[in-house]
Amino acid sequence: MRLAVFTKNRTNPAYAAARLGAERAAERHGASVVHYVPQKPDDVGEQIGLIDDALAVKHDAFVFVPVHVIEMNAAIGRVLDADIPVVTFLNRPTAGKFVSFVGSDDYRIGLEIARYLARHLEGRGKIVMVEGMPGATTGADRIRAFGDALKDLPGIEVVARLKGEYQQPAARKAMDAFLSSAHTLPDAVLAANDAMALGVLEALETRRLRIAVTGVNAVPNAIDAIKRGALLATADFDAMKIACVATEAAIRHLRGERVPAEIMLPAQVVDRTNFAAWDKPLEARAVPRWEDVVPGTRSA
Repeated sequence: MRLAVFTKNRTNPAYAAARLGAERAAERHGASVVHYVPQKPDDVGEQIGLIDDALAVKHDAFVFVPVHVIEMNAAIGRVLDADIPVVTFLNRPTAGKFVSFVGSDDYRIGLEIARYLARHLEGRGKIVMVEGMPGATTGADRIRAFGDALKDLPGIEVVARLKGEYQQPAARKAMDAFLSSAHTLPDAVLAANDAMALGVLEALETRRLRIAVTGVNAVPNAIDAIKRGALLATADFDAMKIACVATEAAIRHLRGERVPAEIMLPAQVVDRTNFAAWDKPLEARAVPRWEDVVPGTRSA
């Protein structure tokens, strides 16, 4: 079996983790993967071209995260029209009939990390939110949850919402611009992923400033930042595990096994009290067993 695996960019470490997860699942089951990644991060036109490239080559299934949940619908529709099974993960397209979607509850993740930060601030302070890409449901759900978690806390004020594009350089640039124009330093930053949180930390560290910053993904660089006390917390939205399960779902479907239409992996807040479980390279982190994420089944 050969699978075409589509991720959004080579600049966000979460997608490097996802590619590794797909490879680990494929190796476990004697399959192979071919990666299709836009050279320009999150570029719609380039991902459409990559879909056409993959259609010109024989692949047994697609494991797919769209760069935009609406604008990729027509292109992924051509894959479905070719009777190629598709498993989507991380971001759910808005049209199409797929074998399965694999992800985590982004809204719940956003609530938990925002509530954690609010407790750290003891219910008072000025917060900056850093948003991801507009076409990514992960970012939209997390930002919506940030707002819902804070709306009943009158002591917390959101003083800015910055566009970080899910990228470390973009978030650093946005935070630099904010700090250059702000009259007072905020008390904390809620970033919708770790790459943006790390960009915010770079902007702060250049100015020798220290405030509470949180992210989402639990990538190794974020765990390192927690260890040195720079990052307050992150959430275990583990793209490697999610892609691993998505790839296994595609393989099991090809073998004629039943696969749930939706598989949601749990997530938790990671801080200085519990980071040890994530304090290892991606290659050394455990990948989930199928029966643990899909109860009532067994591993092959």
